[in-house]
Amino acid sequence: MSRRKSRSTGAVFGIDLGTTYSCLATVNTAGAPEVVPLLDGSLTLPSVVLFLGADDCMTGEPARAQSRSRPDDVCSLVKRRMGDGDWRFVSHGRSWSAPAVSSLILKALVNDTAFHAPGQVQDVVITVPAYFGDEERRATKLAGEYAGLTVLDVISEPIAAALAYGFARLDPGLVKGPSEEVALVYDLGGGTFDVTVVELAERRVAVVAIDGDHELGGADWDEKLAVHLSHAFTAAHPDAEDPLDDSAGSQALVLAAERAKRELSEKTSTVVRVEHDGHTVDVPLRRDDLERLTGGLLDRTVQLTRSAVAAARERGLGRIDRVLLVGGASRMPAVAARLTKELGVTAELADPDLAVAKGAAVYGEKKAIERLVHADLTTRGQLADGAPLDAASAADFDAACARLAEALGLTTERVRRTAQVQVLNVCSRGFGVMALSGRTGEPEAVFLVHRNDRLPVAVRRSFGTVHDDQQVVTVRIVEQGGGAESEHLDDNKVVAEASIIDIPPGYPAGSEISIGLRMGFDGILELHAWHEGLADKPLTVHVETSAALSQTDVARERAQVARVRRRDS
Repeated sequence: MSRRKSRSTGAVFGIDLGTTYSCLATVNTAGAPEVVPLLDGSLTLPSVVLFLGADDCMTGEPARAQSRSRPDDVCSLVKRRMGDGDWRFVSHGRSWSAPAVSSLILKALVNDTAFHAPGQVQDVVITVPAYFGDEERRATKLAGEYAGLTVLDVISEPIAAALAYGFARLDPGLVKGPSEEVALVYDLGGGTFDVTVVELAERRVAVVAIDGDHELGGADWDEKLAVHLSHAFTAAHPDAEDPLDDSAGSQALVLAAERAKRELSEKTSTVVRVEHDGHTVDVPLRRDDLERLTGGLLDRTVQLTRSAVAAARERGLGRIDRVLLVGGASRMPAVAARLTKELGVTAELADPDLAVAKGAAVYGEKKAIERLVHADLTTRGQLADGAPLDAASAADFDAACARLAEALGLTTERVRRTAQVQVLNVCSRGFGVMALSGRTGEPEAVFLVHRNDRLPVAVRRSFGTVHDDQQVVTVRIVEQGGGAESEHLDDNKVVAEASIIDIPPGYPAGSEISIGLRMGFDGILELHAWHEGLADKPLTVHVETSAALSQTDVARERAQVARVRRRDS
């Protein structure tokens, strides 16, 4: 077998950095997205790290297989910790933040796909749950940087899934059915859940509404089933230790529960053998047992689905044409049956494990082609540096696409349509500032950006100073903490703080403070603040949230990740 030759596109790869499994994808020479296999031929890498020593780790399936024997040194489900700046995994005297652990998974994924990848994996697009806020997105980008990758963008997983589904629409000859559809993407992964309503058109994927819970996923089904198996074991052997009271026993029970869940997605019954503390019991399980035990979890996803559909209806979309199921846990038959009944549309299982990575690769090719067309136009003086592609004249744009198509061996139409396709997203959370209430005089959250606002969004609002001759104004940015906006500070999260300083004297209380918030397509926030006495010196902050480590911590963790030796064989 020989390694495939690299395409000279400046390729941008797509990565699904999943809670339980991760994979990497590219777009092949025929224009179709495909997942790049690992060395052993498998398509997904378990998102598990086993720390063997201070500078040694094992990743993927070998780490997962040995997790039972060394449970205290195994880190899994780390994606649920993204954005938690205080969380650390401690092993062999070293502490690891969520971005640092995730970077080891990314490095393993890149290394294991290197043989089959069409060129070096350097520039990437990484997917995140749609419900991830600013902190989680920044932590994801930091993980990629720790891994030595250039993260050109982060894209929401349901958008990626919709791109994978709608990729053929880049070729109008392959479009089937109506030219525009409204799709609901139900993404139940291993550790996160998102539901997104999107409009799919020939050259546009537009998000209309999102909802979700990044602490709800297939792992919760496993946990419910593990508790049931534990009860069955202790009932059969009342004098034996409960497997859930032992780290190794708990790990083994969760793995057995996951296997049983997968089996029950394919057949109606199975038998699970539980071995612990010198005792064994065979536990028969039926599919309806699993559905009864986990019915509350499925109900929660349906509640969030209703919320997203209602939000889309408020924005003028009263219909759902397609229901797309992605994420490995969506394979459970109860999911499709419940959604079909709920929405009156047959739910389709759309390549659940790989669709997100494939869609990220589609978006990655779009980024690569956009970059090359932009470079061609700016080099020729036909487009200002930093200006969008649509600022170029139609003739210049078409000529640049033709030149690029010839260089890459693609059709001009494919290059043009790929560059022109629009991906329109919405804000996943509400953002605002802390201000004193005019009614009570107490601090409260005032939201400027709201969940499901179309991106990019830029808003500006005026506030007033509190005291005469106020020399410093501190601006605190808050992020919506729950499913609905609340003015109560305890219901929200302060994600950034910055101050306007050296305000000259002579300005009375109530002097204007203008606050501007801007969020781009990547969902990352920027703050601008002005005092009328410093109108020519605005405060500008690219928000550093609590997920962002100090510069000292970043340098330390970057060096720590670089020192780690990977031993998976």
